[in-house]
Amino acid sequence: MSFPDDDPLAAALAAAGLGGVAPGESAPPAPRFEVTEKPEPEDTGPVELWSPGAATGVGSLPGTDPREAAATVVGELPLLPFLPELPARGVGADPIGRTAGLLVDLAVEVVPTGWRVTARPGKDHRRAVDLLRTDLDALDEACDEPKPAWVKVQVVGPWTLAAGIETMSGHRILTDRGAVREFSASLAEGLRTHIAEVTARTGARVVVQLDEPRLPAVLAGALPTASGYGTVRSVAEPDAADGLRDLIAAIGAPVVVRCAAERPPLALLAEVGASALAIDATRPSISGDTAIPAALDAVGQIWDTGMPLFLGMVPVRPMARVPETKDLAKRAFDLADRLGFARARLPELAVPTPTAGLADSTPDWSRTAMELCRRVGAAFTDPD
Repeated sequence: MSFPDDDPLAAALAAAGLGGVAPGESAPPAPRFEVTEKPEPEDTGPVELWSPGAATGVGSLPGTDPREAAATVVGELPLLPFLPELPARGVGADPIGRTAGLLVDLAVEVVPTGWRVTARPGKDHRRAVDLLRTDLDALDEACDEPKPAWVKVQVVGPWTLAAGIETMSGHRILTDRGAVREFSASLAEGLRTHIAEVTARTGARVVVQLDEPRLPAVLAGALPTASGYGTVRSVAEPDAADGLRDLIAAIGAPVVVRCAAERPPLALLAEVGASALAIDATRPSISGDTAIPAALDAVGQIWDTGMPLFLGMVPVRPMARVPETKDLAKRAFDLADRLGFARARLPELAVPTPTAGLADSTPDWSRTAMELCRRVGAAFTDPD
């Protein structure tokens, strides 16, 4: 329908962008064009981090009681407690499902082959959201008194997430770079909300741990396709770094990127804007007589910049004899000596953790492991 040029109603509609729309009708949405520019980085000086000598955990614990887990974590690791993960509770408590529960405007469900994109949130997605909320309630209660200065939360990083969720057609998200970007943006938005809620509940500053156990396989093109007869095309290192860098920049909080592989891509990870990196310090490539010079050089270069490393040092399996604190700390002392760093710098350069998550451990040993981490952190402050 059209209106004559001298019609005042037509003129008003045209001025409002509704030309050609009859009264009572709705205009179709106008196409949106967004132009975004990366802001120039601001030199804000060194980022204030957790207290020197802090220790923490990787994330997962045994059992199914979130209140007991949270109370244990806050009691054993007061300088840097973490939001416990309890995967023994099943669907939605696993790392992929737990992270997917943070996604905004994207939904997933469980199928026989794992997690898959779906049109709308169903029982699996809602369960992941509910379990995380229960965990936050438990942490809020545990942090009531005394309140910690810092709290760590853990999520799966963008590349491991893209490798662990399928599209509706059954292929990994990783095979669709547009979908990878969409999931990463959704995760960033969900994380910002998550961080704000944790801060509001605990009064603590939040550090985010991005777990990237599958990053080496993503870079190597070693992940099998849906058919099992081929492998997913590898992601170039610059693209992988950009994906992590964009997510970290969008989160607005300090980030620790964890990759506990035998040979983690430390040079790549050191350039993505993380505040710290996390590795398994017992791996032969960086520990003892089997250490590889290139791996040691990478660690030294990271420490040269002042970036801390979360060092996996404490065993996750029960041992017949509990290790002495000095024996556990010796691995970090030896590493510092070998690389030419004063032991007195370890409280700022190293955060002791278990070598992996404690989900497959026993409740008694998980408590012991966290206590040992705390003692090793304290040993760093008195290296003589």
